Order: sequence, then C-alpha cells, then structure tokens
Amino acid sequence: MKRAFILTLVSLLSAISTQAQTGRWSGKLNVQGMSLTIVFNISDEGCTMDSPDQNVKGIKAEKSVTDDGLLSISIPVIGASFEGKYCADSIPGTFRQRGIALPLTLKPGTQKASRPQTPVPPFPYTTEEVSFNNGNATLRGTLTLPANFSRHTPAVIMVTGSGMQNRDEEIFEHKPFAVIADAFARAGIATLRYDDRGFGESTGDIVSFTIEDLKDDAGAGVSLLKERFDNVGVLGHSEGGSIALMLAAEGKADFVISLAGAIIPCKETLVSQNAYLLREKGFAEDVTDEYVAAISDAFDSIAKGETPRDMDSSSLPFALKQNYKAAVRQCGTPYMRHLLALDIRKMLCNVRCPVLALNGSRDMQVDATRNLKALHDGMDSQLLTTMEVEHVNHLFQHCNTGSISEYKDIEETFAPEVLQLMTDWLHKTASK
Repeated sequence: MKRAFILTLVSLLSAISTQAQTGRWSGKLNVQGMSLTIVFNISDEGCTMDSPDQNVKGIKAEKSVTDDGLLSISIPVIGASFEGKYCADSIPGTFRQRGIALPLTLKPGTQKASRPQTPVPPFPYTTEEVSFNNGNATLRGTLTLPANFSRHTPAVIMVTGSGMQNRDEEIFEHKPFAVIADAFARAGIATLRYDDRGFGESTGDIVSFTIEDLKDDAGAGVSLLKERFDNVGVLGHSEGGSIALMLAAEGKADFVISLAGAIIPCKETLVSQNAYLLREKGFAEDVTDEYVAAISDAFDSIAKGETPRDMDSSSLPFALKQNYKAAVRQCGTPYMRHLLALDIRKMLCNVRCPVLALNGSRDMQVDATRNLKALHDGMDSQLLTTMEVEHVNHLFQHCNTGSISEYKDIEETFAPEVLQLMTDWLHKTASK
C-alpha cells in the first residue's frame, strides 16, 4: 500500500511540474554586456518565443518536458535552443545559439519596462486604419486625425529607419512614432504611420527590394494623404530621413522633417559605426584600424559589383574574421548593394521645400556634425533649418553616452523639447 502511495505521489508531482511550466516565462540574456529579454509562451499545444527588446514576437518553437521537469525548447528558425529544469518558482538553464552557450533563468510572467510616454486612451483625436499600395506591396497603417481637421490641416507621413519595423517604429518597447503622432494630433497635425513592407500587417517583397522601393512605398502614402489634405510632408528617422529627402528632391513633399537623417554616403556611416563598436568593446586600436580598413574596402567592392577580398589569412582575431564574413554576406542583398552606392548629397540641389533637420549630439549611429554639414553644403540655406540637439542619442532620448546599450534602459521614449520644436516649426512652416 505504501509503494502504491509513493508511485501516486511521484506521478502527481510530475504532473504539477509539467503544468507549472505552461504560461509565459521570461529571462534575460547577457550578450556582450547588453541585456536581452527572452520570453517563452508555453502551452500544452506548443511553444513560441518572443524577443521584445528586438520587437520580435511569435517565433515558432518546439518543446518537450520530461517526467522529472526537464524542459527542452528548440527554435529552429534562428538555430537556437534552451534547456532547463523546473526548480520551485524558476527554470534555470542554458540558452544556446550557433555554438554560443549563455546562462538563462526563466521566471513566470514578463517584466514590463516603464514607458511613461506611450500614449494611452482616452484620446482627444480619432484614428483610422488605412491601407495603400505600391505595386504588389500593400502597406497598412494608422491615420491619426486631430479634432476639427480640414483640408488645410498639415499632414505628415512618417518613415522608419533601416530594418523591418512596425508603424510605431517600436524598439525595446519604446514606440517613438506613436509618441510623435500623439503630440502632433494634440497640436492639430495629422499623421500617417505604417508597418514596413513584409512586416506587421503589411505585405511586399523583402528579398529583392531596394531603398527605391521603400521610397515608393512612402510616396504611395503621400498620395493617399493628398486625397484629403492640401499640405503633405514627410518625417523620416535615420534612413527614413534619407527617403524623405529623396521624395522632396522629386517634388513629392511639401515639407520635410529629418530626424537623425543619414545624408553622407551609407558606406561612411557604416564604417564609422563599426569603428565605434569595436572601440566600445575594447579592441586595440591597431586591430580596429585593420578591421575598419578591410570592411571599408569590402563595401567599395560590393558597391561596384565586385567580390570582396578574403580575410582568412589576415592577423585579425577569429571572431572579427567571422564578423567580416557575416557582414559581407549581409551586404550581398540588392538592398545593401544599392544602399552602398547611394549618395543623397547629389540630390539636395533639387530640394525645393522647407526642411527641418535635427540630429542628436550624442548620436553614435549617425554623426550629427558631418550629416548636418552635408545638408548645409548641398541645400538652399533659405529652405533649411537645422539643430544639433544637446544630450540626446540616435532615438532622441536624453542619455549619458549615446551607446546603443543604453536605449532600452532609458524610460524616456522621445525628448519633449524636440516634440515641441517640431510642432512649432510645423505651425510656422506648414500651416496654410
């Protein structure tokens, strides 16, 4: 009788352990000094993984649980796995991806970051879900309409930076475009923000596209706004600032706001970013110089349609050789080849509308001084208003250093004084 009781108890404990592992479990990976949140959504039917800091949700995963509480999760699409054992109120274990093993302890639920600027209802304005087309791409987004709007209300389409992003340009749970749309609507300015092609609710080719396609996506949104408003401009962040000026050079924008806009050639920006990141990670100056020279030559070769040189025989550390190979592979896409050959400066003489260009003094991704100078050198000064905003980073957050690693730890999503500066400029420049 005692043996039967023990077996029953063991079975019951096993069932409790398995059931306890269902639900949302989250933990933080330490990746080269940066904390990255991982979330597993575990149910009896299966499992998915989220990486909220990277705005990635619902990655399909496969899970298994042994009778003694060992949880194994495989995420084939990213070549990763997790294995850990249920212990009281946590699952300590190891996360592995492409030969790298990192400790990861999962705990029930998720830790939500404080983002006090994220708009919450009720709102003193209305929104509409809209869609527009550019060829085979269907872009879906949100049209935000201020109270008592009319055809004379200034309207702005917002264009995200590089990489696939949603209509809020969400990163690390920050939603800068939602914050801007809210501020603009309260100031009597309409906005349209949309999911990038092939992301969120939008469709479209994300394999053979180039920045020209992204520009035409935004241009289709401008056309949609012009059906309802007389004065339509483009606000672009980072690469979106480049796209805004490309549209202005084609006479398709009535005004432009460039936020951390990339004006100098992409190659120069990428080389500077690589140099900064290597120094930040503590690589010696001679190693940094050698790598930067190699990647610069590679970018030149790719832009010309040539094959970059092999770095296997170089004196660079193994990790940097692997990084070089990965960078070359990533730059082999039509998008990157086109971007590396693009020079926005050649188009600036054709811009005939007012431009407000704002860059952060602590932006470590797009250098404020060089890019603002390029605008002044290439544009009619009477149309141009620029400012290097003190103490803000690439996302226009007040910061200490401007390092990318700070982005997610800063509660502020977007500097209030920059919101005010933009609305004041729009009222002065874009209102009819």
